[in-house]
Amino acid sequence: MPPFGPIKRNDLIFYLRRAGYSGPHAGGDHEYMMKGLRKVYLPNPHRGDASKALLGRILRKAGISRAEWENL
Repeated sequence: MPPFGPIKRNDLIFYLRRAGYSGPHAGGDHEYMMKGLRKVYLPNPHRGDASKALLGRILRKAGISRAEWENL
C-alpha cells in the first residue's frame, strides 16, 4: 500500500497499473497512461521524486481517491 506522499516515477507507474491503467505510452512532451477513455500524463524522469502536490494532481486526474490509492 503506497503512502500518500513523494513517490518515485517507477513506483507511480507500478501502482497506476495496479489501478487498471495501461502504459506508459509515448506522446508529445510527456508519456501517459490510459484506462478506458481516461488519460493521465506522467512526469518526465528526473532525479527527485514526484512531490505530494503533483501526486495529488495526478490522482485527481486519474479519478483515484486518497483512500483508494492507499489501499492499492
